[in-house]
Amino acid sequence: MELFEVIEGKAKILVPKAESIYDSPVFYNPRMALNRDVVVLLLKVLKPKIVLDALSATGIRGIRFALETPAEEIWLNDISMEAYELMKRNVTLNFPGELKERENRAFLEGEKRIVINNNDANRLMAEKHRYFHFIDLDPFGSPMEFLDTALRSVKRKGILGVTATDGAPLCGAHPKACLRKYLAVPLRGELCHEVGTRILVGVIARYAAKYDLGIEVLLAYYKDHYFRAFVRLRDGAKKGDESLENLGYIYFDEKTGKFEIERGFLPTRPNAYGPVWLGPLKNEDVVEEMFKLVKSGVELAKPREALKLLHMFHEELDVPLFYDTHAIGKRIKIETKKLGEIIKALQEKGYKATRTHFSPTGIKTDAPYEVFVDVMRKL
Repeated sequence: MELFEVIEGKAKILVPKAESIYDSPVFYNPRMALNRDVVVLLLKVLKPKIVLDALSATGIRGIRFALETPAEEIWLNDISMEAYELMKRNVTLNFPGELKERENRAFLEGEKRIVINNNDANRLMAEKHRYFHFIDLDPFGSPMEFLDTALRSVKRKGILGVTATDGAPLCGAHPKACLRKYLAVPLRGELCHEVGTRILVGVIARYAAKYDLGIEVLLAYYKDHYFRAFVRLRDGAKKGDESLENLGYIYFDEKTGKFEIERGFLPTRPNAYGPVWLGPLKNEDVVEEMFKLVKSGVELAKPREALKLLHMFHEELDVPLFYDTHAIGKRIKIETKKLGEIIKALQEKGYKATRTHFSPTGIKTDAPYEVFVDVMRKL
């Protein structure tokens, strides 16, 4: 296996040479550096002590946790023996000291405790029941096969980070796959990225409720080709019940672009999309602290992209769904004006309105559909 060195954030790691990232014997995706930046910022704000990168591959995520966050005990795990051997090399590349190895596990005791594990992620998480303050699930594809075990492995007031890269099911291109994996009906079209994000959060809430746990969404978003959700668990059956009250359904009219939302565990009308999470997609205080960190110039792999993304999260109105100006403009046969002009006109009428990270042509607002269309027509 021929290797070359990569620097990301404060970490330097060895990565296999390959024609494409998908041909590599140990997976490393440089496009996910911003994804890793965001979780580093979150951990710097929340300061969990014992953290797990459950599907580590090269170990880049866990190594960055150890170098860039206050975490005291960092676990890196992968089922692949090649990945395990490479993780050991990469850890010793970044930290002084001698690795001590026992069966399928290596330890580095220093200023921080680093544990490198070679096992199935579900087996490790089942073994470490209620042990971790934070678990990051960043699989290739759907995270669903790991979600149950992660919810039992993280502490009852711990934090869970979940990535889903299977956009086709969550965006409605493969609705049967979404039903199988996420137990929800997806919506295809201009709202799919937000609906997919809310499906992911909704299924986390339902799985957590089985264990008498509720969730608080710290941040959930869509970027490039993946969906991302960070939730803090809330202990108790009552908290689980409260979380389930945030579930509901979406009704969408393809002809007009108008949507309606309905809270409730079951829909009352046909052609409902969901269940989805209809509660907040961010904790304002946590996002503000993350944004301040980026503005302060903290070292990241993609500082400019992180600043732009966190600024968008910070400013974005936190209400379910948005209006896509281009799609609605086509439907009502008018030329669409600039987003800034539409937002200003809505605000002058007394409504809240912002851009959204879910779509470059989308506007989040508390204005009714009829008001929004009227503003577009008059402009």
